[in-house]
Amino acid sequence: MVPIASLLPGESPRSGGPDAEHVARLAELEGPLPAILVDRHTMRVIDGMHRLMAAFLRGQEAIEVEWFDGTTEDAFLYAVEVNVAHGLPLSQADRRAAAARIMASHPQMSDRTIAAAAGLGAKAVATIRRSSSETVPQLNVRVGRDGRSRPLSSASGRRRAAELIAERPGASLREVARLAGISPATVSDVRRKLESGEDPVATGPASPGAASVARVRVSQQRSARGVRQLAQDPEQAMEKLARDPSLRHKEEGRLLLRLLRQNMIGAREWSDLTAVVPSHCGALVVSLARQFAEIWREFAQELDERSRSADDLAVAE
Repeated sequence: MVPIASLLPGESPRSGGPDAEHVARLAELEGPLPAILVDRHTMRVIDGMHRLMAAFLRGQEAIEVEWFDGTTEDAFLYAVEVNVAHGLPLSQADRRAAAARIMASHPQMSDRTIAAAAGLGAKAVATIRRSSSETVPQLNVRVGRDGRSRPLSSASGRRRAAELIAERPGASLREVARLAGISPATVSDVRRKLESGEDPVATGPASPGAASVARVRVSQQRSARGVRQLAQDPEQAMEKLARDPSLRHKEEGRLLLRLLRQNMIGAREWSDLTAVVPSHCGALVVSLARQFAEIWREFAQELDERSRSADDLAVAE
């Protein structure tokens, strides 16, 4: 418990400052308020200004605090992350402004990582990065959401792959790809260029046998037609997925099936859900719905990119 008088406001991602109505609602709640997050060295509030003001309105002299140890830049990043995850949602403008600031202070973070932190889509973050190219440092390597560093250019990876192929002529595409930090399809292209005496760093379409490529493309087209036909009948698509043992026999697979089933409601049911939302909760539900829709869109895009990579690998091999 820390005296309220000893705390200072921190750098909030909210351009409009605290929301008086939200503070009043918190002050009326029974029981203790959740702990707020405070920078140990500056005593500035990183997350919880609404709770702090509500505690003051209640007449409290102290409030429960969790300490944060880190830089000012990391404190702002964390403030954005927690405000996106819970509490009063940030506006679209505030999230975009926060993404631009995080980009400047953490240029090594990938677009997807910043998007997850700021509650935006990766494409929106990429647009912000392009428009801020003069103020944001442009690095050759970025750190993804999994904590792994990835080069923006494959030139260094191609050079490393060429060296590995020369050192280990019997190594598989996947082994060289893992050691060089590039995709197996790119390793295949490097190997082809080396065999034909070309520069392995120069990018360009691979040239596997035309007949092989044609067979793979026909197979891919048939598969795509089958997916489109299933997509027109969601119930049939769900039945097919529910019968797949690779999903049914894994906890994560069963979770995915449950989430998909929960989204299988018709337009009329959505209308009924819309009618039940009270006016004072409308803005919050709208913000959550948009964030969840963005999460599903990012999920679909990630799966689509993985499928395309698998298709490219099939053609390359």
